[in-house]
Amino acid sequence: MPLAARLHQFGNPADSIAVTETPSRPPAAAEVVVRMLAAPINPADINVIEGKYGDLPQLPATIGNEGVGKILHLGSNVTSLTIGQTVLPMAFGTWAHEMTIPAASAVPLPDGIDIHQAAMLTVNPATAWRMLHDFVPLAPGDWIVQNAANSGVGRSVIQLAHALGLRTVNVVRRPELIEELLASGADHVVTEDCDLRKEISDLCGGARPKLGLNAVGGSSALNVANALTRGGSLVTFGAMSKQALKIPNGLLIFSDVRFQGFWLKRWRENASPEDLQATYASLAKHLAAGVLQTPIHEVFPLSNLTEALAAAMKDQRAGKILLDLTV
Repeated sequence: MPLAARLHQFGNPADSIAVTETPSRPPAAAEVVVRMLAAPINPADINVIEGKYGDLPQLPATIGNEGVGKILHLGSNVTSLTIGQTVLPMAFGTWAHEMTIPAASAVPLPDGIDIHQAAMLTVNPATAWRMLHDFVPLAPGDWIVQNAANSGVGRSVIQLAHALGLRTVNVVRRPELIEELLASGADHVVTEDCDLRKEISDLCGGARPKLGLNAVGGSSALNVANALTRGGSLVTFGAMSKQALKIPNGLLIFSDVRFQGFWLKRWRENASPEDLQATYASLAKHLAAGVLQTPIHEVFPLSNLTEALAAAMKDQRAGKILLDLTV
């Protein structure tokens, strides 16, 4: 019988979630069964388990917000997919051997794609891609500034921006990350103690960034906002510091800086099927070309979920924690 990671109460991950047998459910006419292959453990997953996320499931629930699998069974009315096809399931509950989902929620991927990398395509690269396309018109040569540049989204921003001809100023907490991010395509990497309001013109050759990306909040977000050109936008998609975003009046009045937010889940809910397919087709193309690469720290079988969660909650990992769902 297939296994799934089931959350029965919100709280400490070690006490709240367990891997249990779950019966297979055959697909309805417009559904498919996906045999899951791999799924990452993201910070949002930990927040859900702890009951601290902005959108919590009704319990008990299978956990996991992204992954990759292959079509195992087709509903009688499904003609757009084929058995054995690799897909991204746009549905919650990916930490499982099997998922039964609407066929419209299965986004096809090209054959031969790297399964471990594809398992991490749904959230971070898509967040980066949409923020690079949805807020400010950007052309090759334009500058972007971001904090938390070594995060999953931050690395995707660096890689995708480099491929698109955009240039990036990246803020990190630890200086030992600088050379690694420069090697991945970053134009400049500075630490949090860099006063961007004073330094940005020199970094950008007299220009200023049109787009700022904030995953931290507090003083770090203000530092990024102070770097922006007149009429630029600061997009907030995370709050790692758990500190409020403080907006000086002068940035609104004199610099006309726009402060906006982004949540991938909301974008996916509102996106047309064509936009959804186009976004992930573009990301899959960049992945296949070697543009997108997410570091992997360790891979655990689903049966070792407790150890995997403990590893995912440690600071200063070398990459993502993945669940191998084939065993």
